[in-house]
Amino acid sequence: MRYTKEEILRIVEEEDVSFVRLQFVDVFGKLKNVAVTAAELPRALAGEVMIDGSSIDGFAAASDSDRYLVPDLSTFAVYPWRPSRGKVARLMCDICQGDGAPFGGDSRQVLQRVCDRAAAQGITMQVGPECEFFLFHTDEEGRPTMNTTDQAGYFDIYPLDQGENVRREVVLALETLGFQVECSHHENAPGQHEIDFKYAPAMEAADNILTFQLAVKTLAQRNGLHATFMPKPMAGRAGSGMHLNFTLHRDGKNLFYDGAAEQGLSKEARGFIAGVMAHIGGITAVTNPLVNSYKRLVPGFEAPCFTSWSFGNRTALMRIPMAKPGQIRVELRSPDCCGNPYLALAVCLAAGLDGIERGLEAPPELKADPASLTPEERAALGVRPLPGNLQEALCALEQDELLLDVLGEHIAEAYLSGKRREWEDYRGQVSEWERRRYMVAY
Repeated sequence: MRYTKEEILRIVEEEDVSFVRLQFVDVFGKLKNVAVTAAELPRALAGEVMIDGSSIDGFAAASDSDRYLVPDLSTFAVYPWRPSRGKVARLMCDICQGDGAPFGGDSRQVLQRVCDRAAAQGITMQVGPECEFFLFHTDEEGRPTMNTTDQAGYFDIYPLDQGENVRREVVLALETLGFQVECSHHENAPGQHEIDFKYAPAMEAADNILTFQLAVKTLAQRNGLHATFMPKPMAGRAGSGMHLNFTLHRDGKNLFYDGAAEQGLSKEARGFIAGVMAHIGGITAVTNPLVNSYKRLVPGFEAPCFTSWSFGNRTALMRIPMAKPGQIRVELRSPDCCGNPYLALAVCLAAGLDGIERGLEAPPELKADPASLTPEERAALGVRPLPGNLQEALCALEQDELLLDVLGEHIAEAYLSGKRREWEDYRGQVSEWERRRYMVAY
């Protein structure tokens, strides 16, 4: 909903809102905020609240660190999980330099540039996320343990599903915030859950992902549990992903649908698939940004490991779910929830648009599980492996000129530098697995 400044001030007074959080993300997608009182809100709405960019990794040097928060008025919302008196609201913010120019480290504006590029062609982009997470018990000091809340599996219900109450609270909170939640259920692994919310314009979808994560973590903590979006918290169990469902529209029509084409899949949809697959190495560095992300992308757990697409095969990287005519969407199954949602959606959508604009041809549909084929069979079909670790993904991103241009020089440099430090830190660690395997044997 598009609010005016006057409407926001009126709601704050009528709803007894005491604090408004001006929220933004760093380059890596970590949610940050500056809280202002209701009395200071007019100044905040005028874009006069300043932050020290040098205090945020990848933002700015101390010699030139002043940055201003410019609220997006359409994102105003009152948090339903805060006190009934002295309520707390939020506004998502863009970040500008002192002279009002866009800040190169603002990832929200990266996504906006991709949306503007599509809009120039009359295209609007819709995204529907499917977000998975785990709930774990905490110890006496409130720290997370590895004990899950249940031993349930796919679609189980109470009493097997011990996380049902938390999911219900999250869904009700999201609906109060204006989300249209399509479904929620227990996932494959013990303690694992999924909540899907309805597709929305790309920018709104990215904002929604951050709000969803905050709601899950907050309400889990209130119930004495710890929620994590870590992609693979337990070896030998399914990991948590964030499947992204994309559609493009022009003049109110779904560009991915063509009633005269095979199974209704248009040439634009095939071009979108081809574009994402052409850039998937670099995309993966953004959509799967942790060392741990690549421990989910292994065979045997319905997580994609290779570049293939299919109408129904859940082992494929990209899937066309069953849908009514005119409602076709393209589902990308590799991303997880731990990245920067603005950057993740930006690189995916830019790659898809690139495939459409260049008329790229998607390879033939692969109905088999790519992992069941021999390397020679995969090579003959043009099926490539996804990056096997964070380092491989970063190398692919560094060589992808389109994606580097989408990110912009500031974010590309800060992101690659920060993630390489993370990889090098990981390489220097010695795991319990290594000690068990090698200490005695060698």
